[in-house]
Amino acid sequence: MKTSNVLLFVLVLLYINASTEWPTHTVCKEDNLEIHYKSCDPQQDFAFSIDHCPDVATHTFNVRAAMVLRHSIKELYVKLDMIINGKTVLTYSETLCGPGHSKLIFCGMKKGEHLYYEGPVTLGIKEIPQGDYTLSAKLTNQDHVTVACADFTVKNYLDY
Repeated sequence: MKTSNVLLFVLVLLYINASTEWPTHTVCKEDNLEIHYKSCDPQQDFAFSIDHCPDVATHTFNVRAAMVLRHSIKELYVKLDMIINGKTVLTYSETLCGPGHSKLIFCGMKKGEHLYYEGPVTLGIKEIPQGDYTLSAKLTNQDHVTVACADFTVKNYLDY
């Protein structure tokens, strides 16, 4: 009986390690707006949600995000790419945590700590571009190691 339990456990571990993609999560799905995300970090998924989908473009909305840090955050950099039909059409990068300026409450967190953020976010844009596209977001730390990575699929059919 013990041998079969050990064999089953090993098979489960092998199956988990053989899986190379995380599932696609739905952030919101309204009549004319859908937002989905998938972690592009092969070793870690994370949780992300927003309160009210229609407010994303024009209002401040509440966000919740959670994960266990695999790397410490002394410095944190974000790079965002907007991808349409496989081509990057817009790139944005910013320092979120660094010497002399820390824009986020989790700056300075250590490896193994539970990162949880709940609070308001304002994108500062008048509207979400209409169409289907991908926003690729990558957070890296002071050692240029990926802290979190996700591809957000946006489908916006709103006619502003």
